[in-house]
Amino acid sequence: MWLAVVVGSAGCFALKLIGLSLPRRALDDPRVKRASELLPVALLTALIATQTFTAGHHLQLDARAAGLLAAIVAVRFKAPFLVVVTLACVVTAVVRLVA
Repeated sequence: MWLAVVVGSAGCFALKLIGLSLPRRALDDPRVKRASELLPVALLTALIATQTFTAGHHLQLDARAAGLLAAIVAVRFKAPFLVVVTLACVVTAVVRLVA
């Protein structure tokens, strides 16, 4: 267990060090800038999809999907973040209660 933590930490440190060591002209490349803008969104989307539609190693459609749908609708109507999260939680809880 500790070996995995140490190796993971060393890998993260090395990745950060490589990023800091890159020359400025490499970071100013428009492709790098575009990728750095889109990568966090893609990773967060993948995390949301994985947490919403899987249970163990199986796909599962349950109350979490209803909560995600409610959050998407709230975001579409430009609701504040706290309202989006609260609405998603309430819808998920109600669907679990009913089903």
